[in-house]
Amino acid sequence: MIKTAISIWEACLQYIKDNISEKSYFTWFQPIKAVKLQDKILTIQVPSKFYYEYLEENYIKIIKSALTKNLGKDAKLVYSIMMEKNQQTDASFTVNIPSSQKAQIKLQEVEAPLFIERGSISPFAVPGLQKVKIDSQLNTNYTFENFIEGDSNRLARSAGKQIAKRPGGTSFNPLFIYSSVGLGKTHLAHAIGLEVKKIQSEKTVLYVSMEKFCQQFQEATKSNNRNDFMHFYQMIDVLIVDDIHFISGKKGTQEVFFHIFNHLHQNGKQIILTSDKSPVDIQDVEQRLISRFKWGLSTEIQIPDYTTRLAILQQKMEFDGIELSEEVLEYIAKNIKTHIRELEGSLNSIIAQATFNKKEITLELVEKTLSNLITNSKKDITIEYIQNLVCDYFKVSIDALQSKTRKRDIVQARQLAMYFAKKYTNASLSSIGFQIGKRDHATVLHACKTVDNLFETNKLFKSYVDELNKKLTS
Repeated sequence: MIKTAISIWEACLQYIKDNISEKSYFTWFQPIKAVKLQDKILTIQVPSKFYYEYLEENYIKIIKSALTKNLGKDAKLVYSIMMEKNQQTDASFTVNIPSSQKAQIKLQEVEAPLFIERGSISPFAVPGLQKVKIDSQLNTNYTFENFIEGDSNRLARSAGKQIAKRPGGTSFNPLFIYSSVGLGKTHLAHAIGLEVKKIQSEKTVLYVSMEKFCQQFQEATKSNNRNDFMHFYQMIDVLIVDDIHFISGKKGTQEVFFHIFNHLHQNGKQIILTSDKSPVDIQDVEQRLISRFKWGLSTEIQIPDYTTRLAILQQKMEFDGIELSEEVLEYIAKNIKTHIRELEGSLNSIIAQATFNKKEITLELVEKTLSNLITNSKKDITIEYIQNLVCDYFKVSIDALQSKTRKRDIVQARQLAMYFAKKYTNASLSSIGFQIGKRDHATVLHACKTVDNLFETNKLFKSYVDELNKKLTS
């Protein structure tokens, strides 16, 4: 039987259909067309670059398994993507992109009493020293090129660029990046690591989440390999630890990380830490570790402003190979204000709706697609909203609340605003203090403790808290 692009793809689809949900199959595979088969290279046509990205991210393993099953181990896949019409020629055009085209990061060889399995970073002891190949665990999608700079992240990004040129040789060691979820701290950490490998390929770079680090430490302890575990991490040139706040309450892990940190720092190695809290806001961590987190530069990534959000959308639009009107872009940028992940997710939803329903992306389609998201977003409680509510409740002005005055009624209103900001927002203590009269984190911490104490001992004050709580949650 002669193999054609259509027959091979139909066989692949049968295999794929048996291994994924019916909904996923109809959404992501039914619209695909087989267009060409040449020398074990199958070309399939997908509706958009967004589609190609999604398949590569979520289904490439099963597609490759199906291809291997039907074409053999040398099978290759190429995507033919229908791009938007060119405004000057009014003609559509296609581009061909091979699957998994990104260059892999070269594995780093080091002499170590450990073995690191590719795709994993769980060390275990083997007899004697041997050459070990370390996978940096870096995500090649997270580069400086696609990390949009704005007022909200300029300091962190600039510091990251400097570190990439001279890891361990700047005053930004450690670099401690903190922010609420979805604002790009993990992206930036990976970007620094990738840039180091690009400039100084001989450097050993390793990305690990603190959650993974804790699991490894537990396994090393059970197998009596604690020293090997520690020695391995002490060999790294650039250590990137994501979500360092997960070290909270883990005394044994704090002890071993303290020694790893000291060794790396003393030997001029670079440490990069990310967290959803500033160093001073991380609870149940030894003070000696907290003080070391603050040795270099601690920098917060804040919610991007309108201009930055617009630039992020424009870049994603260009990368996905689609065209959107300024009216549509501005509507999304003005209404999705929470974080970058939600901003990009909104654009993905719009593209998906338009692709699946074969509709043009109009303002009406965008408004309908994002209606629930925008409604929920408007319900989010902000520090600004809390200040206005508290001022209205106590009949004081915003200027008075944010002033230096020590009048009792103003101080109480200010403390309540800080207390509710900590309770109802993801902002750090430093950020709350800055927005409520440019106070420091210690003032916010004191305000929260004062409110808790008065709530327990003062009936009138308790009524203030209860009533404001009702207003905030209604």
